[in-house]
Amino acid sequence: MTQGKIERYHRSMKNLLLLEYYYTPSELEEQIRVFVEYYNSQRYHEALDNVTPADMYYGRDREIQQRREEIKHKTMRSRWNYNCSVGLA
Repeated sequence: MTQGKIERYHRSMKNLLLLEYYYTPSELEEQIRVFVEYYNSQRYHEALDNVTPADMYYGRDREIQQRREEIKHKTMRSRWNYNCSVGLA
């Protein structure tokens, strides 16, 4: 299971890196650095309940999940209120 996860990570990186030509090792290293930063800080991971690894590592995951849950309930309440008012009109 662990091996599969690292293989998937490497495949994601490889798919991105093969899109361009790199003429110096430093260009390739820079693209790898950019990918790792994106993967850890911006890309949501379904296995982590749709938070980034950085959010999970720094303990922000609970706060994010709670905020999402509040937004979900507020949206559902708003839709319910709207649908009830439309039905009465």
